[in-house]
This record gives sequence, structure tokens and C-alpha cells, in this order.
Amino acid sequence: MYEEQTRRGIAFEHFEEMNDIADHCTICHKCEAPCPVNIDFGDVTMRMRKILTQAGEKSFNLGSWAAMQFLNTTNPTTIRWLRKGMADLGFKAMSFGHDLIKHTGLLRKNAKIPASTTGKPKLLDIPIEMVRRPIRVELPKQSYRTALGLDDPSYVPILRNPSKADADSDAVFYFPGCGSERLFSDVGLATLAMLSETGAQTVLPPGYLCCGYPQTSAGQHDRGQQITTSNRVLFHRVANTLNYLDIKTVVVSCGTCMDQLLKYEFEQIFPGCRLLDIHEYLLEKGIKLDKVDGVQYLYHDPCHSPMKEYDPIQVSTTLLGQNVTLSDRCCGEAGTLGTARPDIANQLRFRKSEELRKGIKALTGQEKATQGNVKLLTSCPACQQGLSRYGDETGLKTDYIVIELAKHLLGDGWQKRFIEQAKQGGIEKVLL
Repeated sequence: MYEEQTRRGIAFEHFEEMNDIADHCTICHKCEAPCPVNIDFGDVTMRMRKILTQAGEKSFNLGSWAAMQFLNTTNPTTIRWLRKGMADLGFKAMSFGHDLIKHTGLLRKNAKIPASTTGKPKLLDIPIEMVRRPIRVELPKQSYRTALGLDDPSYVPILRNPSKADADSDAVFYFPGCGSERLFSDVGLATLAMLSETGAQTVLPPGYLCCGYPQTSAGQHDRGQQITTSNRVLFHRVANTLNYLDIKTVVVSCGTCMDQLLKYEFEQIFPGCRLLDIHEYLLEKGIKLDKVDGVQYLYHDPCHSPMKEYDPIQVSTTLLGQNVTLSDRCCGEAGTLGTARPDIANQLRFRKSEELRKGIKALTGQEKATQGNVKLLTSCPACQQGLSRYGDETGLKTDYIVIELAKHLLGDGWQKRFIEQAKQGGIEKVLL
């Protein structure tokens, strides 16, 4: 803008500068609170990306493009293959690349303080920064929809535990989102299992759906609006079909989904309903653990925190039955930033790594977690992916709060038992 105001004419270089500025924003929206004139640069960045896309000047990035293909498709077979190729094999390839390159000494470059990231990164720097930290995660072999036989988008699934659900049980609509359904599907499965444990009747949307936030934040505004409108129409059809159920709560297990679904006007779809994170719902139902011996917890609150009604530390402390320490700072994943611009992401990871080590030391007096004495929990699928990158240097294992609850309340092998129980009369399929 300064150049525009102080010289005549415009230059194509300005598009490159806009791309560079837009690349450096994680759209966490945290800059709005301290801003004296209430400018949310996250919204500004989304607007910039929209302008660049409409002008045909948005820079192409293979990582972002591939992620969008994964999020945009709704075909179960395509999702299965993309999940295997991009996520499962992709994560393993990055970990293998890390193990291979670290012996060459190339990772020592920028290891102490990350280099400046103004402008395009050097070609050799991209793969080095991409594998600077490995992704040590074991993805479930299949999504919970496939395991439960719920891939067919023609039906609306309703899950209930016949031994606990009755005529007065809550009717809950659960929107899992891509991260909890396509990627870390144990999050979605644990959510369903814990809702079943409370006696709730859980309605799932038919088929694999994305909320539209990733597309909108990437500058694909029209595509994001199309997804949002399509979903709202579908949910109205679900509400009409299931008008005998009094759905008063819409549950999510992802903060970005929460931010997008707040724009869906759910109170017009399910009259009188509210949007709630799964952990807040379980808090209201009195679900909690007794103190787990030998384990202390750090909690990473996502930039897009899904917990809007209650304080996240209060929620996690109550659910886990012991004090939980907040680990501040962005994990560095920021949607597709971690793969699209790993050089920028590693600046964020540098500070997050310091914060994690500080948290471990405050809890144990040690620099690194050992034998599972400290565990890192979160409530965002993208953060779970991002936080897994710190395992080698911190010794921390990352998991979801709801999965930790399922493990301790339902016992080992809870996934298999819940799937078997659901298949034995716990699933109703209503033709849409």
C-alpha cells in the first residue's frame, strides 16, 4: 500500500509481495485482541488470498493443492486411497527423510535460530525444512465410518447404546470434520464412544463432509461458500427427516470446524440448539477420571480453540481429575502451512519447542519426558499432527483429551469393543 501511495502506476511485483505477506499469516486471529484499532489480520489475510485467487495471481503450492484434493473429495474409495498415499505413506516418508538427512549434517543449518523467511525460499531449503522434524504417528488402518459400515451417504446414521439410551436421552448431532474423520479417526470414534457412554442418541451427517473453512482460509472463497451452502441444505433435510428427535446440541471435535459452523446458523436448522465441543459436553455430563498415577499432563490449546463456553484448562483439569498445565504458543502446523511453507512453520516450531521443554521442566525438573511421565494433550486434529513432530526432542506423546478419557474409562481395546457393540443393534440408518 505504501508503494501504491508513493509512486505512480502498479507493478506485478506487488502480487508477489501480497503472496509473501499472506503466506506468513497462520490465521490464528490472535493479533486482534492487542490491536488498538481492532484489525483482525487473519480476516485481512483471507481477503488478500481471495483477491489473489480471483486475479489468478495466487502462488501455486503442491502441498496445499494436494491437501485440498483430500478435503474436497467425498468419495469413500478416493478418500481411502488419498489417506493411505498422502497421510500414512507421506508421514512415514517424512520421518524416513529426517532420519536420512540428519546424518548428513544438513539439519544443523538454521537449527539454533531459524533463518529469515522474507521472499521465496531457496529450492534446497524446502526439503530440508520439510523433514527438520519427523511426524511419528500411527494412523488407524481405516476410518471409523468404514469400520462401522457408514460410508453410504444415502442414510443418516443414529448411534445409541440400547442399554443406556431411553426416551429421555439427549439427541446430539455430531459434526466430526475432516481431521477427526478422515485422518485421526480414533478422535471421531472416541467421541462416539463417550457420547454413547452418556446415553446420548448421536446423529451423524450422511457421508464425508468438510466444513469449508480450509477452502475459505486458502483464498478459495467461492468453493468455501459452496460447501457451506450445500452442508446447510443437507442439514435442513436431516432435520426434516428426523423431526421426531429433539436435537438441542450440535457437538464438534475440531476448533476450525467450530469457527466455521458458527456461521451455519444451526439455531434455524435445529431450533433452540447450541454448538458445543465434545469435551465441554462431557464436562456438563459429569464425566471425569480419577487421577492417573505416574502421568502429568500438558495441554496445548489450539489457536482455533473449540472450547467457547468454558475455560479450556478448567475443562481439561476437571475431566482428567488432576491439575493440567497450559503449554502456550502455536504448534506450527496451521492447517497446510506446515507442508506449504515449512520454512515459516519452523520459526513457530522453534518457539513451541522451547515452551514444551519449559513445561516438562516445571513438572518434572527434567529437560525431556521419560517413560511417559508427561503427556501432551490437545483438542485439534491439525495440532495433534503438528505436536507429534516434537516427540523425538521432548519425549512427549500427543493425544486427544477424549481419547485419553476413552482409554482410561473404557479400558484397553475400547475401539474394537465399541465397534462390535454398535454393530449389534446400536446403529439405526434412516433413509434421507
